[in-house]
Amino acid sequence: MFFSKKLKKFKNLNHCFFSRKSGFSKGFYKSLNCGQGSKDSKKNIDRNLNLVAKKMKVKKRKLALMYQTHSNKVVIINNRNKNFVKFKSDALITKVKGLALGVVTADCVPIILFDSQNHIIGCIHAGWKGALKGIIENTIKKFKKLNSKNKIYAAIGPCIGNKSYEVDLSFYNKFLLKSKKNGIYFINKKKNKKLFDLRKYVNDKLIKLNVITDNINRDTYREKSNFFSYRRSRKLNQNDYGRCISVITMTKFSQN
Repeated sequence: MFFSKKLKKFKNLNHCFFSRKSGFSKGFYKSLNCGQGSKDSKKNIDRNLNLVAKKMKVKKRKLALMYQTHSNKVVIINNRNKNFVKFKSDALITKVKGLALGVVTADCVPIILFDSQNHIIGCIHAGWKGALKGIIENTIKKFKKLNSKNKIYAAIGPCIGNKSYEVDLSFYNKFLLKSKKNGIYFINKKKNKKLFDLRKYVNDKLIKLNVITDNINRDTYREKSNFFSYRRSRKLNQNDYGRCISVITMTKFSQN
């Protein structure tokens, strides 16, 4: 379990970047696999999600999750749709107290957000595709739509590290086509291969949007005992992989 020092300072706000430990799954899903899209036993996934909900002090039905598709789609949860089981998006935002927002990852960047002035929380699934398509910008835009006067904090969770993220030139060129300035997020590794700093790319986007950032700087690929990793599973020729979960929730705040 990993926490943001900045978010921990707020009373009535609970959050956690869960590791892969202390769950019920077996094999290469061992043990806290929260990926409903994985081929793991549904029973084990449910038990894992129940455990997460319990740790966050909410009922499992109050844990809002997403069908994540590497898009730039953001959903605002309100009193009309708060009872939906799952949302087709890559970011969630809510002002509803007692709801927990969850994002599952296995190398992509989990981001949890809190607007301290307006008591709004959010979470983002930011892989390279979603980040390039504007999932971060869209999410902050939605925060500002709810209230333009805000102070937003973002905790950027464990993700694949820049020393582990080898990419080819076609990947590199996608980012250069978007902006020549994106070249700063790549370093040369060998002929036709580069290393990509996804964390810095995401972090810089948030800073540019006047968001106060905090990084839990852990590499999901390298830390096999702590995290699931899509890339590591591929390298080991495993036919599937587990997902870690990151969650944020708020209880009732007293009026200012």
